[in-house]
Amino acid sequence: MNSSWPVLSTLIFFPLVASVLLVFVRKDLAVRQVSLAVAFIEILLALPLLKFKLGHADFQFVELHQWIPHWNINYHLGVDGISFLMILLTVFLLPFCVLCSWSYIGQRIKEFHICMMLMTSACIGVFVALDFVLFYIFWEIMLIPMFLLIAVWGGPERKYASLKFFIYTLAGSTLLLVAIVAFYVAGGTFSIPELIAQDFSFKFQAWTFLAMALAFAIKVPMFPFHTWLPAAHVQAPTAGSVLLASVLLKMGTYGFIRFCLSMTPEASVYFAPLMIGISIASIIYGGLVALGQNDMKKLIAYSSVAHMGFVTLGIFVLNVRGLEGAVIQMINHGITTGALFMLVGAIYERSHSREIKDNMGIAKFLPAYIFFFGLFSLSSLAFPGTNSFVGEALVLIGAFEHSLIIGLLAVPGALLAAAYMLRLLQKLAYGEPVVEKAKEWKDLNFREWAYLLPLGVLVLYIGLAPTLALKTMTASIEKVLGYIENNEVVTDNERQDLSSFLEQRQLSLKDQNEESEAD
Repeated sequence: MNSSWPVLSTLIFFPLVASVLLVFVRKDLAVRQVSLAVAFIEILLALPLLKFKLGHADFQFVELHQWIPHWNINYHLGVDGISFLMILLTVFLLPFCVLCSWSYIGQRIKEFHICMMLMTSACIGVFVALDFVLFYIFWEIMLIPMFLLIAVWGGPERKYASLKFFIYTLAGSTLLLVAIVAFYVAGGTFSIPELIAQDFSFKFQAWTFLAMALAFAIKVPMFPFHTWLPAAHVQAPTAGSVLLASVLLKMGTYGFIRFCLSMTPEASVYFAPLMIGISIASIIYGGLVALGQNDMKKLIAYSSVAHMGFVTLGIFVLNVRGLEGAVIQMINHGITTGALFMLVGAIYERSHSREIKDNMGIAKFLPAYIFFFGLFSLSSLAFPGTNSFVGEALVLIGAFEHSLIIGLLAVPGALLAAAYMLRLLQKLAYGEPVVEKAKEWKDLNFREWAYLLPLGVLVLYIGLAPTLALKTMTASIEKVLGYIENNEVVTDNERQDLSSFLEQRQLSLKDQNEESEAD
């Protein structure tokens, strides 16, 4: 479906234009007001996307223009049922990021909001790009404003956290660039739909899969590439943590679906056991470490490692239920974890501490705050009736369909989520109060209600009526799985050839090391 109005380009470039206009706004209050207005206008500009046709697997709202004909690089945009949901999530969260930063950010306010606008443009560009070069440009642009959000407006250890974030993600980006060049050499085009339609050899798929999978695993992040995430979350300002958890992490899982499963289907089947093993390790490790945290922000950060482990597990069990659960859990994690980071930021503005011990027993002082914290905590542990229950249940069903053992190994992750979230909720609500000033704290104000209430409504709406979200993505998911089914059989000779090649390569490297040591 082609749109006469360039909806996607408008969504990408409007925040960029707005960021330029912000340069000329002088007063801090005016900067906040203009940024909030821009965020709501961005939502209005996204309304034409509601004409998205359900049940269609093809890309819709397509925009295609020649860019660099000599290299066959085009300005090519489009959305399917998967990227459509991610765009809505990104646009929907922008005004809430502005609101939760209203009093939290007290210096360089103009520059802060410009960085948020740039982040929004880059994130939307990643989800709608249908040209590999264009995708990579947006992927790289995103690093700069996120780095600045942590390095300039972060906590005491912001320099360390921002540098670690940048090095990890840049290393992954380098591997992704190698894969993009390889696809161009082998396929003769940067067009993502054209590359998906081509049939590459298994050995080529294996190497490109490994390069892309490592880049996406760092972005998710999966264990053991997760170490940059807790530092970045703890040091980032509230809006930075929300964007990081709700949108940036989803770029990795989106990449697995869009590129690994679609372009390298045989390699995806071959390496699925490895990816499932890493996913389960992420679920268990993230849950165990979260259980021992006393810093609320760090606890939620490690819970993200576990929750994203469920997403990657759903992707690589390679069935409809698992992939449906993975996509809807991408949305759910963005809503729930984003809200939890906002709540941590709200209590930090009152107590100036993120330690659990400094914020205990506040239920009788801040009943509305505890209500929302309880709602989003129940969502995080996948309580029935909440949005995360739908996604996690589908992932577990897909895991059991794939293998009884895989399903059983994933179950402890759900139990750990209940343990660390209920522990946190119990201490905040009913723990022994240790802060006398808590009596003077004010409950949620109008601004905080404005960004928490819509997210709470979404938690219940998706939890009780997930049909619309599932209908939006089902056709696209079935199309992706169609690539897997058509290429599911990898011959024994191909597997043996790859294994022999890897063994010979290992022996060769070992001989070279021994020779260098002898020299």
